[in-house]
Amino acid sequence: MKKISIYNLVILLAMLAVIPACFNDLNTVPIDDDVVTSANVYDDPAAYKQVLAKLYAGLAVSGQQGPSGQPDLSGLDEGFGQYLRGLWYLSELPTDEAVIGWNDKTIKDFHYQSWDANDGFIYAFYSRIFYQISLCNEFLRETTDAKLDDRGVTGDLRNEIATYRAEARFLRALSYWHALDNFRNVPFVTEDDKVGSFFPRQISKDELFSYIESELLAIEGQLTAPKQNEYGRADQAAAWTLLAKLYLNAQVYTGAAHYDHCITYCEKVINAGYSLDPEYKNLFLADNNNSQEVIFAIAFDGQRTQTWGGTTFLVHAPVGGSMLPADFGIDGGWGGVRTTSAIVAKFPAVGTGSVLVAPNPGNTTYPVLYVPGGYQGWDPSKTSTVLASANVDGKFEGYLYFPDSNTEFKFTDGPSWDVNYGDTGADGVLDPGGDNIKVADPGFYKIDVDLNNLTYTVLKTTWGLIGSATPDGWNSDQNMTYDPTSNTWSVQLDLTPGEVKFRANDDWGLNYGDNGADALLERDGANIAIPQAGNYKITLYLDKPDHTYSIELTSFDRRALFVTEGQTLDIDDISQFSNGYAVAKWRNVTSTGQPGSHPTFPDTDFPMFRLADVYLMYAEAVLRGGGGSTSAALDYVNQVRARAYNGPSGNIDQNTLDLDFILDERSRELLWECHRRTDLVRFGKFANTDYLWQWKGGVKDGAAVSDNYNIFPIPAADLGANPNLVQNAGY
Repeated sequence: MKKISIYNLVILLAMLAVIPACFNDLNTVPIDDDVVTSANVYDDPAAYKQVLAKLYAGLAVSGQQGPSGQPDLSGLDEGFGQYLRGLWYLSELPTDEAVIGWNDKTIKDFHYQSWDANDGFIYAFYSRIFYQISLCNEFLRETTDAKLDDRGVTGDLRNEIATYRAEARFLRALSYWHALDNFRNVPFVTEDDKVGSFFPRQISKDELFSYIESELLAIEGQLTAPKQNEYGRADQAAAWTLLAKLYLNAQVYTGAAHYDHCITYCEKVINAGYSLDPEYKNLFLADNNNSQEVIFAIAFDGQRTQTWGGTTFLVHAPVGGSMLPADFGIDGGWGGVRTTSAIVAKFPAVGTGSVLVAPNPGNTTYPVLYVPGGYQGWDPSKTSTVLASANVDGKFEGYLYFPDSNTEFKFTDGPSWDVNYGDTGADGVLDPGGDNIKVADPGFYKIDVDLNNLTYTVLKTTWGLIGSATPDGWNSDQNMTYDPTSNTWSVQLDLTPGEVKFRANDDWGLNYGDNGADALLERDGANIAIPQAGNYKITLYLDKPDHTYSIELTSFDRRALFVTEGQTLDIDDISQFSNGYAVAKWRNVTSTGQPGSHPTFPDTDFPMFRLADVYLMYAEAVLRGGGGSTSAALDYVNQVRARAYNGPSGNIDQNTLDLDFILDERSRELLWECHRRTDLVRFGKFANTDYLWQWKGGVKDGAAVSDNYNIFPIPAADLGANPNLVQNAGY
């Protein structure tokens, strides 16, 4: 059952009375209307799990009453001050992945990479990090062996609490990692520090790295085995993934590489029983809790975790312009977030790919019968509007398109009016010099003429693809679309290995296959083979005497969830939502198309750790010299790409797999999932001129900024209150 463990919670505000004096300047004062204390909270055996739930909920909500009211931290906006939203702002807005069209305070400074120590958004996330750490510390203080002995806690509950403590240490390590990644040298407090008036020391980035590492290694054996814990709670695989991330970035944090360790822990996760979700888009829907790919998620529920941050922000903020909120399961869009042209350029153009079957021009020298009419200017000399006699037997056949209703035409045996045929009486019998023949409706028509007995038939047709390779098998057609410019029928869709045929009007009375696999179509011919799964564009050419077709395996990346209607690729004005492509990634809709439980607050969870990320981390660590298997790295990357392309059309070879490719692939796969700033910093492309995008550095075409922007400043308010803190260089 979804999320029960996290959201059936009792608000236990005693935990909040733990913030050390160094945070008094931040106005992060516990809100405690009921004067609940640890002395009475833990009298209830169920309280331990309920407090644990509060620790997890600290990542999802911002107070005791959603979406606002009774906040955890006073003086902070509950939308901006929510944990995930703060993480997203710092991870995405300073990069090529995201711009936001609002004028909220200093938010545009993120795009320009021009923030300072007084920035309110940086302050909000910094405060949220250390509030979360404070909660974890207090829970650990209240669950020591001595405290449990005093309360007489024994048996199964005692064993469960040991697991809870390991999870609390994981959550604390996660927040300290966010502190390390974003701020480097930060105040340091654990459960061993007494609650009271003191100034926490500032720990160095090297020390903090070692602390996070030691904590995760210490709890590895205490956490639940992978995939065995309740949904939304951490297990061993979550700790392994965090260790892999820590080691992947170790050279940035400490100057020492740990790529071999990264590979070790990636392998642990890979071998733990997770699997890629068959449908990429399902990872970001309202029932993504069912995915076998997600290792650790921040869980959200429209009824029980109402917040203006989290996935409420991620679903609403990108919706605007021509986008319909109902398609996203919400009651309105916020018209804010888009992406830049630099990200769009990393995806292949839709429809590019490899041709597996090319059109066969066939024989073009058959005897012909001309068909002049109102649709082509009554010109009997136009060879583009003729019927052909493939058997040279006086029987002519072909397809013509009539764009207008009540179109009239006749037949001529040459490019002149000397010998012409019409139909006086409209009885299907041709009369020399007879009346014009008329089609009542516009459309694409099959016309057959037998000059041996002066008869003809006119059949309006629409065409479809059917077969075992199609989504509906042999049960129903996949409709094709007619293009009057090219005079072709085509369809682009996902196919599986199997067979197909073309048929008209959803009926077997008129169908084509291919005898001999020569790309020439025969009526009632053999099934056409589809060799492999993938996205295909299949085109039907019926305008020539020998009918033919083509099969193109496209390079269509399903992760390119861009909305282009009403949007410009270039961003001339960040404030205008129409500038920059929108991204239709996050939705409050289930995989079966049902809306979430609430039209404002999504049921969609945030997959903080998932298998595809681990695959890509493994490949990167191998390329950086961490050992491992180059063939396995290639295989993992191609598994990710095969899911994106619904088949092997997007697969790469060993020569293509390099670090630049990995960086781009991480953006394609993990767009808007809070990885991009960390990735760009690790690759040395965040601040300098090695990589530019629109509005980096406050210039439309992009400009370099100082390297100090690779990390954020310690907020000025905390710096001024704690004499032990030293500001990060450059601020």
